[in-house]
Amino acid sequence: MNSQEEAKRILEERFGKDSVIALATISHGTPYARNVNAVYRNGAFYSITHDLSNKMRQIAEHSTVAIAGDWFTGHGEATNLGYIGKPENRAIADALREAFHEWIDNGHTDFSDENTVILCVKLTDGILFSHGRRFDMAF
Repeated sequence: MNSQEEAKRILEERFGKDSVIALATISHGTPYARNVNAVYRNGAFYSITHDLSNKMRQIAEHSTVAIAGDWFTGHGEATNLGYIGKPENRAIADALREAFHEWIDNGHTDFSDENTVILCVKLTDGILFSHGRRFDMAF
């Protein structure tokens, strides 16, 4: 296994479940950061959010974002996949509901609201630290 494959395997192990990551956006030259629950799958982080939130407005202005979490930092292109209930979102929506099962039905997320959307951050690059090693990653 080469180092890129090993790093991607570590990312799957570390973030392939409900994980809190920092998501940074930019608006009018000012950076904004917040923690979000996310799940890593195949080179991207996925999160459930509200389409009218500040983060989504900022992403609409500038889709390049930064993320950080548990000895990983990276950049990616953020995309609004649209309403969580759309048929084409079914597979990832089901995966997110399973990953977030401990809190998903606590009343915070309204699945009947068409502004409840899936955010996808497709990674472009990153740096991962694991067991004393540094992995410089390209996606």
